[in-house]
Amino acid sequence: MPRANRHLIPGHIYHITNRCHKREYLLRFARDKERWLHWLLRARLCYGLTILGYTVMSNHIHLLVIEEGRSDVIPDSMGLAESRVGQEFNQRKERAGAFWGDRYQATAVESGRYFLNCLIYIDLNSVRAKIVDHPRNWRFCGYHEILKQKQRYTLINMMRLLELLEIKSREEFWSFYTDLIDQSIALGSLERESKWTEAIAVGSKGFVEGIHKRVGLKSNRVKIIETDQGFMLREMKNPYERIF
Repeated sequence: MPRANRHLIPGHIYHITNRCHKREYLLRFARDKERWLHWLLRARLCYGLTILGYTVMSNHIHLLVIEEGRSDVIPDSMGLAESRVGQEFNQRKERAGAFWGDRYQATAVESGRYFLNCLIYIDLNSVRAKIVDHPRNWRFCGYHEILKQKQRYTLINMMRLLELLEIKSREEFWSFYTDLIDQSIALGSLERESKWTEAIAVGSKGFVEGIHKRVGLKSNRVKIIETDQGFMLREMKNPYERIF
C-alpha cells in the first residue's frame, strides 16, 4: 500500500494507520489488541494525546486524533505505543525482528462531514472485514467504547469529539451516530476507500489547497484529486522511486 509522508500541522485532525510487518496477523489475539489499547491509554495520560476514534484489527490499526498543544505529541505517542507493543510481543514469543511494517501514515482530515465520514469508516472496519456484522460486537473499537455510559478508563475524549461535531450532549450523539452506522450497514456502504489511508489530506478543495501550501512539497510531487465526496492531496511517486 502506498504511503504518503507525514506532515503534522498543529490544530488539525489526523487519521493514522499502520500495518504489522509483512501484513502478518501479529495482533491476532485479544491480549495483543488489548496491549495496543493499554499503551494508547498510557500515551494519552503521559503526553496528552487527544483520541477521537480508533479500531484495532488483526494486522493493522486505525487511530483518529487531533494535533493539539506540542507538535511532538503524536510522534511521541506513536513511538511509545508501537515500540512497547512490539517489544512485549517479541519477548513473549521469543521472536526477533520488526513488528510494524512501515512508519505510520497520517492523513489530515477536515472537520465537519469529512471528520464524521472518517470516524464512521474507522468504526466499520471490522464489518468491512466480515469479522462481525456490527461494530457494537467488536470490542476493540471506539464505537464499543462510546456505547458504554460509564468507564473508569477511556481512550476517546468525548468532550472534544462533541465539540468538533457541534453536538451538545453525549445522548444526542449516541442517537445520531448509531443511526448513521446502522444506515451505512443497511445500504452496504462498506467499500475500502484508499483516500483515508494513502492521502496527505482529505476535505474540501480549499482545505486541501491550504494543507498543500503548509507542507511545502513541490507541485510536481503532489496532486490534488477530486473524489466523489470532496478532494484529496496525494503525493505522487516517480517511476525511479518505484523501481528502487
